[in-house]
Amino acid sequence: MLLAMDVGNTNITMGLLDGEKVLATFRMTTGQSRTSDEFGSSIVLMLERKGYDIKQIEDVIISSVVPNVMYSLTSGIIKYLDLEPMVVGIGTKTGIQIKRTDPKELGPDRIVDAVGAYAKCKSACIVLDFGTATTCDLIGPEGSFEAGVTMPGIELSARALTEGTARLPDFFIKKPESILATDTISSMQAGVFYGAIGQIEHIITKMKDECEFDDVKVIATGGLGRLISENTNMIDIYDSELTLQGMRIIYEKNRNV
Repeated sequence: MLLAMDVGNTNITMGLLDGEKVLATFRMTTGQSRTSDEFGSSIVLMLERKGYDIKQIEDVIISSVVPNVMYSLTSGIIKYLDLEPMVVGIGTKTGIQIKRTDPKELGPDRIVDAVGAYAKCKSACIVLDFGTATTCDLIGPEGSFEAGVTMPGIELSARALTEGTARLPDFFIKKPESILATDTISSMQAGVFYGAIGQIEHIITKMKDECEFDDVKVIATGGLGRLISENTNMIDIYDSELTLQGMRIIYEKNRNV
C-alpha cells in the first residue's frame, strides 16, 4: 500500500492507496509546531484506528507547500513507519512540461493536480483546486502546464470578511435559499457563495477565450469544490481524489529511479 500525503497550509490530507483504489482518507491540521514524535504517532494512530497495519505500507509520497513542517514530518515517518518518504520537488519525474517564466516557482500541489487532471481528462483542461487558496490552472492538450491563476480561497475570504469588520458575525459557508438576502448571515453567505461562483466562471471563460485550445474540460477538487461544482454548469468534473491520484502517478514514475 502507498500512503500519499498532501501538506497544505491549513490541513494535511492523507490517502491510503492500493494501486489506483483509495482505501481510506485522513485529515489533520498542519500544525507547524509539531515534533517528529507528534507527527509520527498521530499518523500511526489514525491508520490503526481505521484497522490498517502500518507494516503493510510499502512507501510514502509527500507533496508539500509548507517547508517549515517537512523536517519534523519526514523524521516522524522515518521513525514510526520505518520508511523514507518520496517528496515531490525539483528533479521529480512528473511527465508535465512547465511553461512558466520560472518553473521552480510552481508549487508541487499544482504539479500534482496537473498530473491527476491530465490523466483523467487526457486532453486540454482547466483544473480548479479549492484549498486555502483557490487555484485555476490551464493544462495543454499534450499535458503541459501553460498558465495559472491564484486567488484567495473561499474560507479565507469569508474569514477576512468577519475578522476585518467590527459587527459581522462568523457564519457557515453554504448556498443561501435566495440571493435576495433579508438578514445579515444570509447576506454574507450570498456574497461569498455567489461571489465565488461568479469569479470562477469569469476566469474559466477568459482562460478558454485566450488559450485557443479546443474542447477544454474543467475539473475541480478540494474542500468546497463539490459545493461550487454542483452550482455551476461550467465545471465538468468534480474529483475529490484528484490530488491523491496525481501523487500515485508521480510515485509510479519515480519508484524505481
